[in-house]
Amino acid sequence: MIYLIGMTLTPCTRDDRSAVPEGTQYVAVLTSSGWAAHSAEFDMGIDLEPDATEILNTKAEVNFDSITGTFSIPDRNNITGEDNKFAFALDEKGIVFIDDTGSAAEIVERIAATRRWRYPGLERFIFDFIEQIIHGDLAALETREKELDFIEKKILEDDADEYLSRLNEIRGDMSDLRSHYTQLIGLAEELQDNENGFFKPENVRYFDLICGRVSRLDDKARSIWDYTVQLRDLYQAHLDVRQNHVMTILTVVTAIFMPLTLITGWYGMNFHNMPELS
Repeated sequence: MIYLIGMTLTPCTRDDRSAVPEGTQYVAVLTSSGWAAHSAEFDMGIDLEPDATEILNTKAEVNFDSITGTFSIPDRNNITGEDNKFAFALDEKGIVFIDDTGSAAEIVERIAATRRWRYPGLERFIFDFIEQIIHGDLAALETREKELDFIEKKILEDDADEYLSRLNEIRGDMSDLRSHYTQLIGLAEELQDNENGFFKPENVRYFDLICGRVSRLDDKARSIWDYTVQLRDLYQAHLDVRQNHVMTILTVVTAIFMPLTLITGWYGMNFHNMPELS
């Protein structure tokens, strides 16, 4: 599917580059097979073809006459699970997503349905695309922070054994999100450099805004990750206190019964000339 970038994203009547008017920027979403069949129509001068089947992370690479890269987006409902992955290629004329999962198409359709721009452009579209990726993350992070507050309360009440696994899950989620945010920042910084001059100088600020917003999310995720470490230490401290209490009871019991054990052992030997034997 191809969309024209105007005040909104407008679907083209035909899914090929020839349907895009000269000078109009576009957004295209193709499958791997569609890209293999029609990549020549987009004339991007790509040095290394983006591969949507072998994606490890989110990144951007500058070619001589294009920028290619990949997105690896954690599923917000299962952050430690399988990522949604797709590739992209762009130049000054537009951007093409190579996506076999439907993830990119879903984001583009959401933008087409909800966004209107006073000053449209490729830079603004990319800004909104990444905004859609991180949309709702702040609220989700705050929800996890409140959940950790509840777990801390349970630890202080010495009733947190059943929540320890959830604490480890949140810690793993934050670790994966921090990695994701770091990669998004790296991608935005690569675009901000504008090495090929694809973007209007006055619009490069959108990539700086992306860096700032994702950096704040990264700081929040780091804070929550640190909070989980502190709660693990707190839980361990309470566990040590509980074990020390048990050891204290055992020591008292041992101190009470040790003299009796000594007397029993002494008079149970029954050898000749034992005092008071008879």
